[in-house]
Amino acid sequence: MNDVSTGARWFGTGHSTLTDPAAAGAEAAAGALDGRVPAVVFVFCSVGYQVPELFDAVRAQAGPDTVIVGCTTSGQLGDGRVSRAGVAMTAWGGAGFAVRTQVARGATGRLREAGAQAASCLAAVGSEHRALLIIGDGLTGATHEIVRGAFSVAGAAVPLAGGCAGDNLTYVRTYQFHGGRDGVEILSDTVIGIAIGSDRPLGVGLAHGWQKQGDAMVVTNSRDGRVLELDGEPALDVFLRRLGVGDSALDDPAAFRDLAFHHPLGLSRRSGEDIRVIHDGDLSDRSLICLADVPQGALIWMMTSDHDSLLDSAGEASGQALEALGGVPALGMLVFDCAARWIKLGEAGVQQENAEIGKRLDGVPYGGFYTNGEIGRVRGALGMHHFTLVTLALA
Repeated sequence: MNDVSTGARWFGTGHSTLTDPAAAGAEAAAGALDGRVPAVVFVFCSVGYQVPELFDAVRAQAGPDTVIVGCTTSGQLGDGRVSRAGVAMTAWGGAGFAVRTQVARGATGRLREAGAQAASCLAAVGSEHRALLIIGDGLTGATHEIVRGAFSVAGAAVPLAGGCAGDNLTYVRTYQFHGGRDGVEILSDTVIGIAIGSDRPLGVGLAHGWQKQGDAMVVTNSRDGRVLELDGEPALDVFLRRLGVGDSALDDPAAFRDLAFHHPLGLSRRSGEDIRVIHDGDLSDRSLICLADVPQGALIWMMTSDHDSLLDSAGEASGQALEALGGVPALGMLVFDCAARWIKLGEAGVQQENAEIGKRLDGVPYGGFYTNGEIGRVRGALGMHHFTLVTLALA
């Protein structure tokens, strides 16, 4: 926990693709901290880097109250670069910041309670401007329950941002990090709440760049992120028919996932459509597996997008966060981008997306990671997203 009251405000990012975790951590920390004592350091890395040595250089420069948090990813960005394998760090400190954290362990099976527990750290932050960041395990399923639990504590006045940890889309195990100068725990099956307070504005933005395709469908049977029926028919049958493919499309799980990532579902909301990525299909019960809520009775569409629309949404999400600062210059920005967007955009497109964010920010530093689900809420009780880019700007 940290409450910084002296010194100039600063925001830094660092990035490394060195293969040795200790060396990569040292290189990324040098870029992000640059000899400064941080209020908070976010460490985002690919699976394989999550060892104690990764954090040595950060801990060596940390103050007694510095918060160190983060997770494994499906890609990371920082220092103007993106990488599939590597380490990115984002840090800030100086006058007027407050940071409080709370870890909810053993989240599976009690996700709403875990979200509420993680959000309880907000009570210790009395700053004029507040936001709640959430980092969760991306493999717990029904991650929308985390957001509902957090909202029950945060209320409508506190914006939410964050993302779920990844493992480069292997869906085996993800890791979350929490600690400080005296040590960092490497955890799984947790929800970490990070309450951010500031005497200057904080702004959240989100955009996805997808549009409806074809006729609407009604979810006639669903359970825990699994869509069982659409318009009274087995959901997998409807999906395959609309794509013009048969059951053989599921023979290669990776190929089917790639196909499904290009054809997500859009869930009707008052403010537009929330995207739900289809991660798999189940031939035994003919269901679609989405890992997040697709409520029974909901109206949904197949969604379509193109390269330019996805790139435009990166600039839009960044611009929304900047505009929410009310004209106060931005110090830096955290970015939570969907790993499925990487699949859709491709390697060259991800570099273009990164450039689009950088162009919109015009020199303002930024960093973050590619997630297994994005958290972003400015109004209302909902806030779990997929195929979306969520941003948090600090003034």
